[in-house]
Amino acid sequence: MGLLDLDRWTEIWATITRNKTRSLLTCLGVFWGILMLVLLLGAGKGLRNGIMGNFQGFATNSVFIWSDRTSMPFRGFTKGRSWSIRNRDYEAIRKEVKGIEAISSMLGADSPAKNIVYGQVSGSFNVKGVMPSYFQIESPEVLYGRLLNDLDERERRKVCLLGERVNRTLFKGADPCGKYVRVNGLYYQVAGVIKTRSQSVSINGRTDEAVLLPFNTMQEAMNLGDIVFLLGISVRQGYPVQRVIDDVSALLKRQNSIAPADPQAVGYVNLAAQFALIEKLFLGIDFLVWLVGMGTLLAGVIGISNIMMVTVAERTRELGIRRALGAKPFNIVSQVVEESLLLTALAGFLGLSLGVFLLDFINRLLTTHTAGGDLSFFTNPGVSLGTALTAAAIILLAGFVAGLIPAWRAMQIKAIDAIREE
Repeated sequence: MGLLDLDRWTEIWATITRNKTRSLLTCLGVFWGILMLVLLLGAGKGLRNGIMGNFQGFATNSVFIWSDRTSMPFRGFTKGRSWSIRNRDYEAIRKEVKGIEAISSMLGADSPAKNIVYGQVSGSFNVKGVMPSYFQIESPEVLYGRLLNDLDERERRKVCLLGERVNRTLFKGADPCGKYVRVNGLYYQVAGVIKTRSQSVSINGRTDEAVLLPFNTMQEAMNLGDIVFLLGISVRQGYPVQRVIDDVSALLKRQNSIAPADPQAVGYVNLAAQFALIEKLFLGIDFLVWLVGMGTLLAGVIGISNIMMVTVAERTRELGIRRALGAKPFNIVSQVVEESLLLTALAGFLGLSLGVFLLDFINRLLTTHTAGGDLSFFTNPGVSLGTALTAAAIILLAGFVAGLIPAWRAMQIKAIDAIREE
């Protein structure tokens, strides 16, 4: 006898279908447990995709640092002093602070009415100055043209990038590369059009609603001397982000006569910490999903085990006769376990298939109804191949475990006792 013994499986199927209602109700627990597990995992993945998608385009290990008023007196300076980050600070940080992958000085300008003009069309938008390295921190989608490069920065070229919405206002979404727009009174040639990938992170205003200039060009055009409004930093993978923040803060305080213990003078936003917090949140959600799903599945397995115990009790006489005719204990045990496996597999794989189908249906529905939308907190719900294989393994393991106790009970039946029972 073996797994491919047709007569054996025919006998098992006949035993299961002898009481169809009982078998159906028994399978329902496992079916529901696997269905709920798959749907919850798929929903969790959809929520993760939606939320993380809103941060897409920003390096998960990025930090933004700026100057703030001092809160402590130091070296003759009173508290409440205003100070600014300078070009020399940027150079010192770039050379001395370890763990930095990319660093960009940044500028921002107020957006007075109608400050961006092309021909007879105008609009009010933010203006930002960034270095080419900034695009290692935020990686927007390039719709037309190119990004700003090192040559633009070194030669202080009067070129610019338009955010998607700026381009839509000035050029109706057409390719504007090579044309000139007036930005805060000065003309710049359009080098490209970009669209932000992130919907939740906004640094100095949304990129879609901004005009980006080379940092040196903007610093010179606005007569800012060597002032830097903001520093954007991405940290090398595996290097502690907080250590970089502490090292940068210490250097800035040292070079600008600020008390080392001043907690307010250097402000920052640690996106890396926020991303880590979100990851921990979803780890907790995944744990809860597996806990609920496995709990529901366990209830179904217990139900199958109980029914198999009833089945074994009903077949005491039959099993005793088989033992008397020379059936080996392994044959009895394996048949009971195989019956349990078949019940569990039928119910489990049906639940798994229905769960995958429902998730695919929901995904298609969402794709249809949110096409063209800018923001979605629930995207591409589904389960990975690895998750599906894990669920399949759990189904088979559950069936095996459910049959062990009834199989052990069947093995304890003595032939002479079974034959005496009526």
